[in-house]
Amino acid sequence: MYIVCLDMEGVLVPEIWIEFAKASNIPELTRTTRDEPDYNRLMRWRLDILKQHGLGLGQIQETISTIDPLPGAKEFLDELRSFTQVVVLSDTFEEFAMPLMKKLGYPTLLCNSLEVASDGTITDFKMRVEHSKLTTVRALQSIGYKTIASGDSHNDLGMIQASKAGFLFKSTDAIKAEYPEIPAYETYDELYDAIMKAIKN
Repeated sequence: MYIVCLDMEGVLVPEIWIEFAKASNIPELTRTTRDEPDYNRLMRWRLDILKQHGLGLGQIQETISTIDPLPGAKEFLDELRSFTQVVVLSDTFEEFAMPLMKKLGYPTLLCNSLEVASDGTITDFKMRVEHSKLTTVRALQSIGYKTIASGDSHNDLGMIQASKAGFLFKSTDAIKAEYPEIPAYETYDELYDAIMKAIKN
């Protein structure tokens, strides 16, 4: 039995922090896991910048409400879900992701959560488990699933490499060059075909 594990940001929806960086005119916030492999370090840095600018969850959620899935993402997900199990594995947070999940037809999402003060200040974040994507893939494998994984960033490499089949999707040239053994695709049709081939083999 197969289950497909997909990253969210950069694969199904635009990068939330990049969109918020544009909306708030804070270019430093464009840094993502494509640039910084250490997610904890990246999030601490982001929270420090938000604090410096007096910004909180409310402002980020306003930006998120304007974000739509990447063109073709919902159709890709719908088609995939019509014949196999799909779970979205993301290092994002429930407080960010739920409006986007609605626009994608509410696929199963496993992510993390924020700690937010009464005034909307994001004070901390809680990761579900360490190395959450890889840990989740291994847990799914332990209960009899064969996993197929796809993502675009450093924090997706563990689940991609641990799966029966794994693919980079809309990744950076640097990551693709560093991991030439991982097939890399740019369109949903290509990714869909690769997933189908992996399931049938």
